[in-house]
This record gives sequence, C-alpha cells and structure tokens, in this order.
Amino acid sequence: MTAFGSGLVLLETTVVNVALPALGRDLASSLAELQWTVNAFTLVLSALILLGGGLGDRFGRRRVYLIGVVWFAAASLLCGLAPSAAWLIAGRVLQGVGGALIVPGSWPWSRPRSTPTIGPVQWAGGRG
Repeated sequence: MTAFGSGLVLLETTVVNVALPALGRDLASSLAELQWTVNAFTLVLSALILLGGGLGDRFGRRRVYLIGVVWFAAASLLCGLAPSAAWLIAGRVLQGVGGALIVPGSWPWSRPRSTPTIGPVQWAGGRG
C-alpha cells in the first residue's frame, strides 16, 4: 500500500508536464503560470519532506501517511476543479504538502526494525 502512495506522488511530479499544453489552452495560462504549475508541487514537496518524516517519527508513520493520502486526494480534487491557473497552482502547493506527508512513511528503510542489529562499533566492543 505504501509503495502505491509513494509511486503516486512520484508520478505526479512528471505527469503534469504532459498536460501542460491543454492546461495552457483551457485555463488561458501564461508561460510563467505553467512553470509555477509544475514547480509549486516539487518545491513544496522537497521543502517539507524532512518535516513529513519528523512528523511520522513523532505521531506515527501510519497516521501521518494516511493523513497525507487524504490531504493529497483533496488537493487533487481541488486541482481538477480549478477554474483558473491561480487555483491550480494553489492546489499543486497543497498536493506538495500531502506528498511530503506520504513519501517518508513509504520508505522501507524508515521503519523501525523488529530485531536489533549489531553495528560495527558494538561488535568491536563486544557488546552485541
């Protein structure tokens, strides 16, 4: 399930590029607005991804992941119903926030291990 969410967010970073010509026509967008349509998502996602991981550590990865999925879905609905480029950019910003909550919880190495591991320092010190 988590791979689906992470894949969805990563797909979202590229799929809008395909739709840019149609978005430009349908919303009568300028080139700058189209650039912000792409950049708003990736900028917010990259800026908040560490915060999303920290929230997952503090409040539980599953909870933060599910909040991110709902947030992302609601933001996607806003993007789909956007009457103008400004609304679309705002929706993309909100999608970036949701994505920043989804991605850290979907990384397999971010989960706590169920069995303790012996690191090189512990092994060398005989504390295993």
